Amino acid sequence: MWVITLYDEENIKMYEFDNEEEAKQSLKKMKGQTILSHVVYFNDQILEAVHP
Repeated sequence: MWVITLYDEENIKMYEFDNEEEAKQSLKKMKGQTILSHVVYFNDQILEAVHP
């Protein structure tokens, strides 16, 4: 999961995305200060493939 945290003049908003490409496209359109985060949960399938 990818999360964008947007800090505008008075608010903080968070947006969730399923893939990196979609998140980066949205990030380019946002105004204000942003943080793009990749959230990996311990039980994600990615980790299961690496550590069966």
